[in-house]
Amino acid sequence: MYEDKILICKDCGAEFEFTAGEQEFYAEKGFTNEPQRCKACRSNRKNSRGDSSSDRAPREMYTAVCASCGATCKVPFQPRDERPVYCSDCFANRR
Repeated sequence: MYEDKILICKDCGAEFEFTAGEQEFYAEKGFTNEPQRCKACRSNRKNSRGDSSSDRAPREMYTAVCASCGATCKVPFQPRDERPVYCSDCFANRR
């Protein structure tokens, strides 16, 4: 049903292959547009947008008391009185 296609990257002008498998994947996901960039240019674009975790602002941490052992711990969410909070050790043991 699908056949490999040769496309031209809109950034670098290089030819790249849009394989039958990739076309099938796009169809399954409901994507209607073909890719416009080669793999290298997609990667460069993704990396230049600042999506890496090292470019993000540090996560705000909140102080809480573990509902299991009573130790003070830091958590990345605002604790609420109606929900128990566990330190990382107690949380791991509950799994």
